[in-house]
Amino acid sequence: MTTIDDDPDALVAATSDEVEKQARFATVARGRGYDPAAVDEFLARARASFEDEDAEWALTAQGIRDASFPLVRHGYAVAPVDAALGRIEDAFAARERAVALGEIGAGAWVAQQRDRAQEVLDRLTRPSRHRFTREGVLRYGYRIEEVDLVADKIAGYLSDGEKVTVEQVRSVAFRMQRGGYRESQVDAVLDAVTEIMLAVD
Repeated sequence: MTTIDDDPDALVAATSDEVEKQARFATVARGRGYDPAAVDEFLARARASFEDEDAEWALTAQGIRDASFPLVRHGYAVAPVDAALGRIEDAFAARERAVALGEIGAGAWVAQQRDRAQEVLDRLTRPSRHRFTREGVLRYGYRIEEVDLVADKIAGYLSDGEKVTVEQVRSVAFRMQRGGYRESQVDAVLDAVTEIMLAVD
């Protein structure tokens, strides 16, 4: 099996394959799913970006992770599309890591990722209920206890190598509460964790 460390460029074909599969995404019989036209257009752009990384409009791993689509009746089932996007993000991240290694060298790359991981760890090991800015009492944010629980698990991964997967971080979801943690801050830290995990795996 080809891995990121073996040959990042070998993932080009795998990435293109994900786009070729777009017509096979199941649609939901009831309820709402991702707008097929929006998904198809984005995946086509992702494929073109991967094949021409120097294009002005080229996407990045961050761009893949930030993708969002309107929900429509009889749209694509959400889970398979999200899974495909995760694999495509992995391919983009692998290539970006290979480029960075070539430009700054392995030692500098490792030091850079270690510094980023320490910044995240410092945030996640703050006292419980004080790890992120909280919304006012009349505004909704992420449920504090749930975020703190996830923060503890990620802190264990960063400090002691406890088992946490990229898929688990990508799929985490929180309920809402008045006066909860500010969504934008929590989401930014989770994005940073994802980037770190993709960089070192």
